[in-house]
Amino acid sequence: MSILVVGLSHKSAPVATLEQAVLTGDARLKLLRDVLHADDVAGSVVVSTCNRVEIYADVEKFHSAVAAICELLARHSSIPLGELTPHLYVHYEDRAVQHLLAVACGLDSMVVGESQILGQVRQALTLAREQGTVDRALSELGALALRTGKRAHAETGIDRAGANLLSVGLAAAAARLDQPPAGLALDGRAVLVVGAGSMSTLAVAAAARAGVAQIAVANRTQMHARRLAATVSGKPADLTDLPGLIAVADLVISCTGAPGSVITADMVRAAIARRDRARGTLVLLDLALPRDVEAGTALLPGVAVIDLETLEVGDDGGQALALDGDIAAVRSIVAEEFAAYMLAGRAATVAPTVVALREKAAQVVDAELARLAGRLGGLDPRTSQEIARSMRRVTDKLLHAPTVRVKELAGVPGAESYEAALRVLFDLNPDAVRAVVRADAGLAGFDDLEVAEGRINAASRARPEDDADTEEGAP
Repeated sequence: MSILVVGLSHKSAPVATLEQAVLTGDARLKLLRDVLHADDVAGSVVVSTCNRVEIYADVEKFHSAVAAICELLARHSSIPLGELTPHLYVHYEDRAVQHLLAVACGLDSMVVGESQILGQVRQALTLAREQGTVDRALSELGALALRTGKRAHAETGIDRAGANLLSVGLAAAAARLDQPPAGLALDGRAVLVVGAGSMSTLAVAAAARAGVAQIAVANRTQMHARRLAATVSGKPADLTDLPGLIAVADLVISCTGAPGSVITADMVRAAIARRDRARGTLVLLDLALPRDVEAGTALLPGVAVIDLETLEVGDDGGQALALDGDIAAVRSIVAEEFAAYMLAGRAATVAPTVVALREKAAQVVDAELARLAGRLGGLDPRTSQEIARSMRRVTDKLLHAPTVRVKELAGVPGAESYEAALRVLFDLNPDAVRAVVRADAGLAGFDDLEVAEGRINAASRARPEDDADTEEGAP
């Protein structure tokens, strides 16, 4: 089985296509399950954010899996396959692993270094686990991605260098306001936040830090609006009051995740008619996908609309917003974690042979000890134990070098021949090797991502010399 990713992002598709492809709620769950039930697929994870929709799968056959996943994504997004295909990218095996690590670190984000994507990857993995669509390979890969992302933010300045999408949006909004105050502050302004989810929570906090005069929070569920508004002594409101709320706002930040337009052109037109002209330009910052603000609203006089398409940072992927040194440091972490992951994976392929060899050696020692006890007889227990201990230590020392060496050689070209040579030289029964593989497969499926992450951490710390003079079990 191998890891495959099929997806589209802000780099490969226009906002309108992404807007249609984004999957939430039941649609995302159905896609997860449908991908899992496709031929040649053993596990699936769907990462769906405002900037990307990606399907990760553990597959047996490349071509059939790609075709099936593309068709499923087209069906669930209601985008004809012929229109969707030009915007899709496909990564397989090593490239798929490297891609997820880069995504988790924020290197592939619209604004390089933003930290929200790490939480979104974790949510995607958790959802897949809850739905029973994630297998061992995807669990371990997901754990590696989370570990790598956390290292990137803890060990580099990528957080400081790469402002998140909200910060960039607020900066753009402040620049569009009439007579903006010094810097990026919003002192004295009235802000309306539409929605009460995670992005809205960040928007409320950021607006409060920027020194706005008043904040109103409008949401379909009043309890959520009251709870969020209370965190900044703001005013809760209902979505039915939007025209009046917009009329007295300088900046409207909308991020609801609703399937259709929340702020219509007619609603804004009515608000402008009631608006005090002295307030100047009304700025609408739409951070939702699908978009909350109806198309055409920006054509109204006195209105400026900033959305994800407006915030597109160009072909450099937003690297100008991050320090080159921090980006290089994160890429080094990605390369290091990827190398450790691949080495551990290759070593695991020879593990059944190593385990079978150790088991055969133990059987030979036990048989010889039994023969010796029968011939000598009358040995006191202490002498018997010392003889057994010495024979096992000799066996361990003799086997240590070839077993460590075959693990090291697992990562070089021709690794299969080294493993085969070990089986031939020690006359290992193929059935014994296959039995180890079957036993290891029985361990597949983790209770949670933390267990998988523990395996990844342990594998990255392992060193061949650690098992000298000890009995070696399965890695």
